[in-house]
Amino acid sequence: MSILVTGGAGYIGSHTCLKLIEAGHEVVLLDNFCNSHRSVLAGLEAIVSKAPVDEAPAKKAPVDKAGAGKTGMGKALVLVEGDVRDAGLLGQVFAAHSIEAVIHFAALKAVGESVQRPLDYYDNNLSGSLVLLKAMREAGVKTLVFSSSATVYGNPTQVPIREDAPLEATNPYGHSKLMVEGILENVCQADAAWRVARLRYFNPIGAHESGLIGENPQGVPSNLVPYIARVAAGKLAKLQVYGGDYPTRDGTGVRDYVHVMDLAEGHLKALEYLHAHGGLLTLNLGGGRGYSVLEVLRMFEQVSASPVAFEVVPRRPGDVAECWADTGAALKILGWKAQRNLATMCLDTWRWQKQQA
Repeated sequence: MSILVTGGAGYIGSHTCLKLIEAGHEVVLLDNFCNSHRSVLAGLEAIVSKAPVDEAPAKKAPVDKAGAGKTGMGKALVLVEGDVRDAGLLGQVFAAHSIEAVIHFAALKAVGESVQRPLDYYDNNLSGSLVLLKAMREAGVKTLVFSSSATVYGNPTQVPIREDAPLEATNPYGHSKLMVEGILENVCQADAAWRVARLRYFNPIGAHESGLIGENPQGVPSNLVPYIARVAAGKLAKLQVYGGDYPTRDGTGVRDYVHVMDLAEGHLKALEYLHAHGGLLTLNLGGGRGYSVLEVLRMFEQVSASPVAFEVVPRRPGDVAECWADTGAALKILGWKAQRNLATMCLDTWRWQKQQA
């Protein structure tokens, strides 16, 4: 299939693009690079072609008359630089490419930042999704895999969390995801031709085993593991652990961590499922167990052989004590289960981090 991947140069998007290409699909990658880097294209091509990174294409690809960048991977990957809220651009993309399905990653995604900048999050995450859905309707493309989040469960009443758990987001980021989920449910109720998967993932970490692509946020990382990696590499002084008084085994927050390649494989399986089935599918994608902040930190120190300095500071608004997934439905419906353990997640992250300038 020819698949539009919004936010495809981002962390999860880039690894999913790789899995799609390896599966033989053609990918149209749309990104505005607000929290990603063009250099990810070099890493993708190096992995796909098995060529050294310095033989990969230039950082900014030339643009043809259809507005799409030539990445050096031929029809396998086409780059479109732009914003998912640009209805005119989306119309051009659907007109120029025979898009058959969409995987929608494009969104702002930092919980703490969303509390400080709620309007930006609703504008980007909610408005962007609405513009995309309208463009899909106009183009007659009605297959969508949506990047949702475990934040839609709010402060869970029990763990592990199943898909039928109560939904109640505790921050603007989670609210934006929950609102889009509701819109997608309404769309499917109104038109049975839509095929939609809402994938609620927990905490993706790790990198491709080659070390050529990984999580590389702009500025100071807002997520735990890339921050730990930069401290271990000597690029940041110390980690701030938000909250040491949670009712958990060591007082720090417990989260479900899943390797980004496992997550990318989950998106491919969801797309394959939608190709054969109609309707609305809602699934958790996670590792299926919880690790505390300190457990992740100690594991990273072990695999990197580097100390990670830290200090405990007050809790962040909107954070919850414990959150991990029941992934039984994904196993039953998609045949998907996370395969990579915490040590592998940390080791792959460290391999990626060591290759960063």
